[in-house]
Amino acid sequence: MSCEISISSSPSSSSSSVGVAAGPYQHSAANAKANAEMNAQALLASAGINIALAVVVLSLFSIFKKWRSNALIYYARPISKHDDPPLPPLHPSSASSSTISMLLPSFRWIPRALRVSEDQILQTRGLDALVVLRLFKFGYLRNSLITRFINLLSFSAVLGFPTLIAQSHDMEYNGILMRRIQHLHKVRHRPDQFTILVREIPPSSEHISYGACVDHFFSKHHPHTYQSSQIIYDGKIIEDLLQDAVSTERKIQHMIQKQGSGSKFFNLFSKSIEEIEAYEEKLQQLCHTIRHLQCKNILKEKELPVAFVSFKTRQGATIAYQSQQHDNPLIWVTEMAPEPRDVLWKNLSVPHCYFLLHKIGVFLGASLLTIFFAIPVAAVQGIAQFEKLKKWFPPAMAVQLIPGLRSIVTGYLPSAILNTFIYIVPFAMVAMGRSQGFFSRCKGDIKACSMVFYFLVGNVFFLSLLSGSLLHQIGESFAHPRDFPRHLAAAVSAQADFFITYILTDGLSLFSLEILQAGLLIWDFIRANTFGRGQNENPYLFSLPYYRVIPFVSVSILIGMVYAVIAPLLLPFLVVYLFLGYVVYVNQIQDVYDTTYETCGQYWPYIHHYITIAIILMQITMIGLFGLKSKPAASISTLPFLLLTILFNEYCKMRFCPTFFNNSIQNAVKNDQLDEKDISAEECGESAISAYVQPCLRPLSFSCHESSSTQPLVVSA
Repeated sequence: MSCEISISSSPSSSSSSVGVAAGPYQHSAANAKANAEMNAQALLASAGINIALAVVVLSLFSIFKKWRSNALIYYARPISKHDDPPLPPLHPSSASSSTISMLLPSFRWIPRALRVSEDQILQTRGLDALVVLRLFKFGYLRNSLITRFINLLSFSAVLGFPTLIAQSHDMEYNGILMRRIQHLHKVRHRPDQFTILVREIPPSSEHISYGACVDHFFSKHHPHTYQSSQIIYDGKIIEDLLQDAVSTERKIQHMIQKQGSGSKFFNLFSKSIEEIEAYEEKLQQLCHTIRHLQCKNILKEKELPVAFVSFKTRQGATIAYQSQQHDNPLIWVTEMAPEPRDVLWKNLSVPHCYFLLHKIGVFLGASLLTIFFAIPVAAVQGIAQFEKLKKWFPPAMAVQLIPGLRSIVTGYLPSAILNTFIYIVPFAMVAMGRSQGFFSRCKGDIKACSMVFYFLVGNVFFLSLLSGSLLHQIGESFAHPRDFPRHLAAAVSAQADFFITYILTDGLSLFSLEILQAGLLIWDFIRANTFGRGQNENPYLFSLPYYRVIPFVSVSILIGMVYAVIAPLLLPFLVVYLFLGYVVYVNQIQDVYDTTYETCGQYWPYIHHYITIAIILMQITMIGLFGLKSKPAASISTLPFLLLTILFNEYCKMRFCPTFFNNSIQNAVKNDQLDEKDISAEECGESAISAYVQPCLRPLSFSCHESSSTQPLVVSA
């Protein structure tokens, strides 16, 4: 059933030994045949359960999506943009037929997702969303290509398709780069293209405040392009007061709604009006205190050595952040400012000298999580291998008494348990990534992507192999590192069925649950039937979880590439996995998730790196496979492809990566020249710094407060 290539650890055994020990040989062959039948039954059980669950969940989604009561979940993005979601009318002409259609599943959302073009995604959702979808397409097309090569059944094809994959990957890289340049041109009026972030501002004896020091420094060294600056303050006290004010306002609104609804219980107590007045008085006092703390004289005592500096042109900003400002590179540190909605304001108060400590802490935390996760992985592999499970836990033999239960336990249960444990990992990693001290959400999410990817490679891939069939060879592998490819090839072959079930569970079940949004459905039901959702309920709007999508899909592509030769049966499952993931996330990007920041494709270099690691592991496995099959010439001929892949990756780092993380002077000047005749372009440069006012310094807007409190309280110092 698994269609694996037969691998023997002793391929050179003589045929004469077969006749001498015919009995043991027949016994081992019978055991191998029985194990193959049990593996096939376990695989069929896993496939059946996952397919059935996916059909049920997707059917429920297609039904729930039609109900207007779920619009805040399934059409969160259109509602937040004040667009009308494609829902049935409130008063249909035929109520009976409409009721029946509302209860029948429909899969029209799949053709709708397939009709969405890449240009539409780029124009409406940004390049980051397009990069995620390109990852699905890249994996789908390349694995389909690998399947065609496998069908040729020739070693030339096996040796040739890694090169073809690398070449197509280089087309892919250049294409995303061109889209990035075009997208930067489209969003050239964003304030971050005129602004840089300056850290480690040194104290000066000539200037009392950091703000005056920044203004003097850049006016002197960038006299023709410097525009203005916005110093950063320690606003923790103001933020705490603002949270208290927001909580107080919510209590007032909740009490007013109860009073307006005519609740008899509410009207029984005359103290209700007094409570509202007391809360309103508290809110006014909080607003007065906040306005006092926002005064310039008070804020000067809270200045931090960090500032946003804006320039008149993009060229000026680009030159400033790519240049060393001082002889001492540890002061006046500059970098391109993140867009305003992407700034992590709390991390701006973290001193630069603490970044190393934060980095070490995050590394230790991720390492401890990885080590701790070895326990459930080892337990999962114990369940997957029933013969070992019986030795470790004799009561497990009772499973054999119920027909078909062993297939479910060894086929579906291990991958389901593993995916359940893995589900919490991305959230832990993104929390650690953002606590490392990055000044923007995107950098924290990109860091989380890498941590999750390496976590999955180490635990899901390598640790599953070690727990399954390499555990007794660890010492030998360290003693003889040259034998590692052979051990890897043998281990990969032994674990083919497990990884097929893993792809099935991760794809069919998790993608189905992703589009159903079961957690939000349950939470919305609880809110609607307990304390109410209110008259002006906001949609459940969240950002696209790049840190969860990109690493999982990349690891699945890695598994598919490694098993392309050893167990090609996995490839059709992977193709279905990638197709389902593509249509699911097109739907989610269009209707559910919001664009909270835009890096203009900076995720792609990391995706390229993940795919390169997959190609390298595939080639190492091929070298070990040819060695096990006593094909030294094939093993030696594969080595140049491995070296070429590594060199190709280094070439891409030199050729493409710098342009992804820096804006070239050429493009900056080109965009400036396009704006010479545009009057609004000067206004964009002049108003760029106003976009970087801290949230704690922005005007208050409380509906229950006096109109005077809604006026701007402070301007930049």
